[in-house]
Amino acid sequence: MKPLPPSSSKSFVQPLRYSGMDNLDTGRVSKHEFLAFLHNEAEVRVDDYIEGAIEVAEEVHSGLMREDGTSPFLETHTWPVAMDVVRHYRAVNRNITSVEIVAAILHDVMEDDDRILNLHESKSYGFEAYIAYRFGGRIRDIATELKIKPLQNYPGTTDVDRQLARFYEYCDILRDSEYDVKAIKLADRLNNMSFIGHVPGHEKIMRYTREAEDFYLAYPMLPPKMPELYRRMRAAYEQLRLAPAKKLVAA
Repeated sequence: MKPLPPSSSKSFVQPLRYSGMDNLDTGRVSKHEFLAFLHNEAEVRVDDYIEGAIEVAEEVHSGLMREDGTSPFLETHTWPVAMDVVRHYRAVNRNITSVEIVAAILHDVMEDDDRILNLHESKSYGFEAYIAYRFGGRIRDIATELKIKPLQNYPGTTDVDRQLARFYEYCDILRDSEYDVKAIKLADRLNNMSFIGHVPGHEKIMRYTREAEDFYLAYPMLPPKMPELYRRMRAAYEQLRLAPAKKLVAA
């Protein structure tokens, strides 16, 4: 495989440009840039296992847009989160294999339920079994563990009550999770917090701020500790707290 040109993209969506700035930099990462990152910066051999995960991620998330209605999910979330997980492992001198990389690439594949059902309705054994068959039980377990369950699965008289019940359960799951799951979830949440702060007035701004105060600020410092991700979580939280008050400059 010939070396790919180094990627100049950054892992996370950059802040909206306010007074004195000219336009919005969405910080998108193309598939080519993602592969270049793995090859050149991460020095990872992109084998059939990783290529297969990229293929499934594209199958599930292709055409999906984020909360602003214009940013592709793959380019502003899937590839950046996977890159961030790899960078974290490298920063703390922790060994990373294709298993951790594939887990990061596929961390959200269980979320797009309607598309999964349409793509795999002919597979009577189900999508989870398909993931386990193709990538192994560990990848299936991580994707399932990180999946946010539907609100109707939880008790409560209002959606707010049900959201809290779901959040409590999810915190218990994350508290007891292993290192790879924790690193992926923190990278995922950092990306989501950074992105939603650039969509003024979105309801998730308040929810992500509250959840950071209730859990995610402390989460990186629970064993196994991840101080580098704590610092970034704190910075993302401080930025998000200001997001509702910020106004875009008229074009």
